[in-house]
Amino acid sequence: TLTENRVLRTTNHPFLISLKYSFQTADRLCFVMEYVNGGELFFHLSRERVFSEERTRFYGAEIISALGYLHQEGIIYRDLKLENLLLDKDGHIKIADFGLCKEDITYGRTTKTFCGTPEYLAPEVLEDNDYGRAVDWWGMGVVMYEMMCGRLPFYNRDHDVLFTLILMEEVKFPRTISPEAKSLLSGLLVKDPNKRLGGGPDDAHDIMAHPFFAPINWADLLQKKIAPLFKPQVTSDTDTRYFDSEFTGEPVELTPPDTSGACP
Repeated sequence: TLTENRVLRTTNHPFLISLKYSFQTADRLCFVMEYVNGGELFFHLSRERVFSEERTRFYGAEIISALGYLHQEGIIYRDLKLENLLLDKDGHIKIADFGLCKEDITYGRTTKTFCGTPEYLAPEVLEDNDYGRAVDWWGMGVVMYEMMCGRLPFYNRDHDVLFTLILMEEVKFPRTISPEAKSLLSGLLVKDPNKRLGGGPDDAHDIMAHPFFAPINWADLLQKKIAPLFKPQVTSDTDTRYFDSEFTGEPVELTPPDTSGACP
């Protein structure tokens, strides 16, 4: 949580959720976050099943821009998944939840903590190897595969089977995706992090230069000059239609403090 607080306080990027305030009580660290009400990509993809390549390219570019910025700051994200990718009221990406971030990981530096969401774990994490920032590009491959193909590249309810698939199975592609999309996903989902697209010293720039992203003007993207293809149907800054009513209906009560250790 202290790492999350530091990351939130020290980062500033249009596609990262921002911290308004933080304060401490005797047993809690409290965050007051920017309100982002366009819904999770998980919600929108569940409803639409697949996104077009053009829409996926837009979301992918905004995510890559944000992850590249974090990597420049020496931070790896480690928890890329559709549930952590929000849309603001205009339809731009906001990456949320920095609880698994790791600091001081520049090119060539590694860490070894086993953490993340099972379906998105990179092979090098599963092999209990030291790993670096290329884990985020594996996660990028998984979320972009989901957007364009409507399913996870590797899935099994049994986590042991799932992990074997991630380690051993070659990814399969539907015939519906373009050669450029297939090439990009194949590059991001390379099992060897040293050979993975983005795994070298140029990091995000290697991915940005891929032909799939040729239509993107990266300077315009960063300045939000590229109009989103989908605009959430929110009527105001406080609209809650994209929040699960089970969540918005919960009583505002503090749960007992969590005494379990955080992911180092």
